[in-house]
Order: sequence, then C-alpha cells, then structure tokens
Amino acid sequence: MDFNIKIPANKVRQVLFLASILALGLILYLQMTFMLGAFLGATALYMLLRKMMYKLVYEKHWKKWIAASLLMLLSFIVIVLPFAWIGYILADKITPIIHNPEIITKTADKIQDYLNQRFGMDILSEPNLAKITNAISNLIPKVLSSTANTLVNVVVAYFLLWFLLMNAGNVERWLQRNLPFQPDNRKKVIQEVKESVMSNAVGLPIMGAIQGALAVLGYWMFDAPDPLLWGIVTGICSFIPFVGTMAAWVPIALLSFAAGDTSNGLAQVAWGLIVIGGSDNVFRMILQKRIGNIHPMITVFGVIIGLNMFGFLGLIFGPLLISLFLLLVKIYLNEFVDKSVHVDVITHRGEDKDEGTLTD
Repeated sequence: MDFNIKIPANKVRQVLFLASILALGLILYLQMTFMLGAFLGATALYMLLRKMMYKLVYEKHWKKWIAASLLMLLSFIVIVLPFAWIGYILADKITPIIHNPEIITKTADKIQDYLNQRFGMDILSEPNLAKITNAISNLIPKVLSSTANTLVNVVVAYFLLWFLLMNAGNVERWLQRNLPFQPDNRKKVIQEVKESVMSNAVGLPIMGAIQGALAVLGYWMFDAPDPLLWGIVTGICSFIPFVGTMAAWVPIALLSFAAGDTSNGLAQVAWGLIVIGGSDNVFRMILQKRIGNIHPMITVFGVIIGLNMFGFLGLIFGPLLISLFLLLVKIYLNEFVDKSVHVDVITHRGEDKDEGTLTD
C-alpha cells in the first residue's frame, strides 16, 4: 500500500467546506423542523398564484407590492379562512369526545348490537373496540396539539409568500441555474414539482369539499346526527384511498338501522353509494385531466405521516412531502445510476405529462 499518496489541498478544503455546510444545515433543519409546513405552504401558494401575479404585473402593469398584497388577501380569504373554520368546528365538536371517550364506546355498542342481532357479525368486539377507541383517543390530541402550531406556520408561510411573489421570476431563474441536475432533468423536476403541488394542494381539497358538501346535504335530508360535523368528517375521509367516504357514511347508516330508522338508513346508503361515491368517479376524472391525480399509496402514507407532523393541514402536506421525496429519488436514479435508462418511480396515476417550466 502506497502511503505517500498526496491529497490535493484544494480537495481537502472542498471536503471540509462541504462538511461545514452540511453540519450547519443539519443544525438549522433540526431547529426549524416545526416550520416545514410553512415552507411547503408558501411553495404551494406561490405555485397557485404565480400566473395571476405575472398577469397583473406584466400585462396589467400593476405595481408588484399592490399585486402581491391583493393576491395574498384573496388567498387568505379563499383558502386559509375555510380551513380555519373547519378546524374550529372539529375542535369544538371533538373536545367533548376527548374528555369523555365513552361516547365512542356507546355508539359502537349500538352498531355492534345491530350487526350481531341482524347478521351475526362480531366486528366490534370488546378487544377490537378497545383498540379502536385507544387509537382514536391517542390520535385526536396529537392532531389538535399539532394544529395549535398552525397559526405560526400560516404567519411564516405568508412572510415567505410575500418574498416569493415580490421576486417572482428571479427565484425561478436562480433555481434553473443552480439545480444540480442536467438541463433536461431541471425542466422535469420543476414540472413534476408543479404537478405534485397542484394534485395535492388543489385536487385533494376540491374533492374533499365536493364530497363533504354532498354529504352534509344527504345527512340533513335523512336525519343523520350533526350533519355539518359528519359532512366535514366525510370530506376528510375522501382523502383515504380504497375506503374513502364509506368510512364515514357506513357507520352513520348503521347507526340509523340500529335505532330502528330503516327508511333513513336505506336512504343514507343509497345517497352514499350513488351521490357521494358517484361524485368521486365523475369529478376525479375531470380533475385528473386538468391537474393530474396523485397515486393512492402516496395518499395513504402521506395522510398518516402528515397528521403526525402538521396536524389537520397534514392531509395536504403529507402526500406532498412524499411526492417530493419520490421525485428526488427518481431524478437521482436517472442522473447517477443509469442515464441511459428512464427510471420511473410511482408518483402519479396515469401517463406522464409533457415537460415544462415554471415560466410557462
């Protein structure tokens, strides 16, 4: 072994410099993890508002600060306030359940008695019910406590959004120059980030809002308890692939059957299958053509991770975070593993779209 090999001084300085950057970056990341939702939120809002910003500034010749202020105000009214209202309703309705978990137990007992007498099914046995109750009781405080940090994240997100809107174009050109990828992959990563943001930050909430509104109408018409609360829960359940809104309206229908209200129970089942379920098929196809459709597995794990990390807003940011991770893996494999082979990591359902840039 040759021990006289000399490492160039410039390489040593480079390694030490990179190590210092990584160490400092890790320290900053660990101290600012709680604001990760703010960064994701600012990015998502910028993606949604950038075209309108360009039109107001470059076509209508508005001053940048006026255009940015107007767009931020509109986004706050249209996006933030509805989420704040939903969070308030959930917190107000769920708090009594936290203090009295027997509410869940009594409701489940009614459903279990009906299933056992009518079909001989023992789905909600005492051990299973205890597990479900414990899981819900443990999850709800985590979600509510995480949501308590939402105000800080919203303030930081809008601070970052102001910076992005006032520097629209400059940030994008800087990214295109400095992303450590080949030119073709730079365009692809920017385009796929845009698609991921649109699919998660626009597509999922729109579907949830549509199905939640239809659920509220159905629950109100067919005498379900607390239609507004269960409509919101139904909209949230629409984020869950495979099961979806059935996780909400099936227990409600069973509760009606258990109370002897067969006519309303049948009506709730029909409404859930035909109207709520049918709207998923119709509007999801429309949204998939317009903005893409996130893969179900990303949504499943994204919702689980997002609720723990971001609280209520994790329903959106969780899938977005996984989509961005898989996108970076895809680009890495394409750049460094085998450049001659197109490596496709599951990110979206359906065919790939044409490449583009943020400045389209």
